[in-house]
Amino acid sequence: MKESNKLHNFHIPVMGIGYSIDTPIKVAQFGINSVISLVDDDLIEKVRKFYCNLLSLNYAEITTSTLDYRAKRITAYLNLVNNLVKKNFEELKNQIISGKENISKILELLPDVTLKYLNVNIKNILQNNTELKSFFEKIYPGSIDVNIMTKLDKENYFNNEKLPTEYCDAHAALRGFANSELNSSVIFSAGLNPRLYSYIEKFNDFFPDSEGNFKKKVTLKVSDYRSALIQGKFLAKKGIWVSEFRVESGLNCGGHAYISNGSLLGTVLEEFKQNKENLLTELNEIIGSTLKQIGKPIPQNKLKFIITAQGGVGTSTEHNFILNYYNINSVGWATPFLLVPEVTNVDKQTLNYLKNAKENDLYLSNISPYGIPFNNLRNNTKDIEQQNLINDDKPGAVCIKKYGAFNPYFNNKMMCTGSREYQTKKIKELKALNLDKETYEKEYRNVVEKSCICVGLGTAFLIKNGLPTTNEGSGVSVCPGPNIAYFSKILTLKEMVAHIYGKINVIERTDRPHVFIKELQININYLKEKYKENNLTQKQLDGLKIFKQNLINGVNYYNKLFNEVKIDNENIVKSSLTELNKLFEELNNL
Repeated sequence: MKESNKLHNFHIPVMGIGYSIDTPIKVAQFGINSVISLVDDDLIEKVRKFYCNLLSLNYAEITTSTLDYRAKRITAYLNLVNNLVKKNFEELKNQIISGKENISKILELLPDVTLKYLNVNIKNILQNNTELKSFFEKIYPGSIDVNIMTKLDKENYFNNEKLPTEYCDAHAALRGFANSELNSSVIFSAGLNPRLYSYIEKFNDFFPDSEGNFKKKVTLKVSDYRSALIQGKFLAKKGIWVSEFRVESGLNCGGHAYISNGSLLGTVLEEFKQNKENLLTELNEIIGSTLKQIGKPIPQNKLKFIITAQGGVGTSTEHNFILNYYNINSVGWATPFLLVPEVTNVDKQTLNYLKNAKENDLYLSNISPYGIPFNNLRNNTKDIEQQNLINDDKPGAVCIKKYGAFNPYFNNKMMCTGSREYQTKKIKELKALNLDKETYEKEYRNVVEKSCICVGLGTAFLIKNGLPTTNEGSGVSVCPGPNIAYFSKILTLKEMVAHIYGKINVIERTDRPHVFIKELQININYLKEKYKENNLTQKQLDGLKIFKQNLINGVNYYNKLFNEVKIDNENIVKSSLTELNKLFEELNNL
């Protein structure tokens, strides 16, 4: 989809493994961009079968006895989604033109700025069929983007023989996307994976043509400017262009939290704003030289990239300020969409938990087997299931997916730290150490708190759609950002989009802090907890000092921002400045 034809200035990021797995089928016909996770090919195959059965389409199962089944499953599903999105868009267009569906179904979702850009006169469109057809010639469905966690790249076997590197999980996912019919973006999260990034060179769709167009684009999800610079240069030296840098708050987001030394969303966006042109020039010089060396077409004009942001945004005022002040192209809204059944897959029980969640119900956990802090909802059904297993002296889960099986601790056999096999062996090892009771209990909790999120983050789709969970069990993991505490209603797509664009307000609470203040509070709380840890090394202490100083710099930056830059809501400005003074004192007292 061409950026100039984009209808919306928000996007729906990836949510868990299954929450947004079919979101494009539900929203792309309205011009909304969204993201599918490619972690779980087993779930992807089940979703493909579900839609084929639902719509009476031919379905041929791709079994695990097929070589390269992971990539083939992903390609087949993405092609299905692509076809369904095109079909949904054409049907909506034809229904509107024939008068069977009201044009407002699309128009009422659009922001005023888009209507102005498209030179749309709603009155003329409603009265003139030629105008209506002309309108549809200007718009396109939303992009069907995919997300690959770069570090989930375990090795695989076929007929008990180890397969080459290109069959590793992330490599196979990339190949599945590259071989699909999609004209969209792959979003890489979780940092630099050199061998995966080098593998992109194998697919011509990722290289620009002479006019600077791409069949498939690369997006990098980053939490600081330095990471964007390093990864962008690495890829440019391979002849691969980064078309989008997606800046995500390190802590004020859903799912895994990639903490970046106290760098805050506002300060990182400011750094991008100040350095964008220099970064553009530098990356263009590198890629131009590389494309010439490898004999690929060299674009006639300078290549461009866009900058987007996500993490904790919850009001139209915040949305518009971030868009306009930092000159970015789109703001991501993820967590609030968990309360929109039309858009995401959340079972009724979890939906009710999310609707009623308060700040204390949301916490940064260590449950992820991937070794990355994970935003969690207290007492979700997967955690209850896990605790029941612990109470029955059967900690850990039977590892049926093995996406997180990359810990070689016991005899170099790759295991997931959330698996029963690993936890049983680890507990046996702990008992042999004859530790004192307090130390043993602490170490025991560290072992058994790891949860099987590979399964838990996809189960909600199965439950919601009435599919069997015989292998998975009924426990659901959910990973909302702290922002969910301020949303307390089940919403329609129309209501959620209207809230984003300031047409209505769905937040009933009046004490919600500004997104920048909330992120700062979370970071300070995280720093306090780190200071409490025992036996910190000098290197760790030095890291915490840098973290603290970055937060102090952030406070100073936000003080200046709220004092000097016009923000629509004066009450928010006053309360934010008061809170900044408190947070500054809190930091100095650490």
